[in-house]
Amino acid sequence: MPAGRGVSLRADCVADSAGGLTFDVTAGGASSTAHLVLRRRDGHEEVGLPLAPTADGRLRAALPSTVALPEGRWDAYARVADDEPLRLAPGATDLRALTARTPSGSRGHVAVRIPYATRQGNLTVRSWLRAPHAEAGELRVEGAGLTVRGRLYGTWFTHDAHAEVRPRHSPGPARRCDVAADEARFGFPVTYAELGPGVWDLWLRPHGESGPRVRIARLLDDVADKKPVFTYPRARAETAYGPVEAGPYYTRDNDLSVSVTACPSPQ
Repeated sequence: MPAGRGVSLRADCVADSAGGLTFDVTAGGASSTAHLVLRRRDGHEEVGLPLAPTADGRLRAALPSTVALPEGRWDAYARVADDEPLRLAPGATDLRALTARTPSGSRGHVAVRIPYATRQGNLTVRSWLRAPHAEAGELRVEGAGLTVRGRLYGTWFTHDAHAEVRPRHSPGPARRCDVAADEARFGFPVTYAELGPGVWDLWLRPHGESGPRVRIARLLDDVADKKPVFTYPRARAETAYGPVEAGPYYTRDNDLSVSVTACPSPQ
């Protein structure tokens, strides 16, 4: 392992179809006491993965899908023996398996890990753990409304299933939407005319009022931050609050929401 605080260590990352990750750290020498360390950014949790020498002189650590990684952002480090951990930079990344992944949902949850480069050029893993999970698929903007299609994992639909569009920053009531379900697939419309200015979060209630409230999100691909990548047109609607412009977007956590803004009054 290279020594010195000025040395930049890089880790190549490969994802597998089960949701696991393999890290190959470029090193000048191997150590049996080397570990790849993932530290949860907003907490005190830490996961250590042994780094084992490979035939090409690198050090390899595996994060299998069976190892629990709570939801959040996990910064990656390399640590040798009792030395201070060194922050890792991203090397080559192969995430092709994530784009074709269709979890079974048989464990009752969906686990997703996507490595990415931070603005500072460091390696971080974004982890999601949803139980159950409603995966957003096609979003179709039609007139003054939106049609959401997706797939449910980890549970099933009952005849009471519906969707909710809930105001994020006010105690007002949620808007209920009828859901069309076909086994695990679902679809429902969102009518902008029913929404006032603000941010509205989209939820699925697969068992109706008596069951879980499931946040709708897009997680099953290789894009760690959907917001700047997936953009959608906005539409104008007449509401009881006056004219508004509305459109869907993905939040910082890749959850699906609708932003509604009041149109300026004509001068």
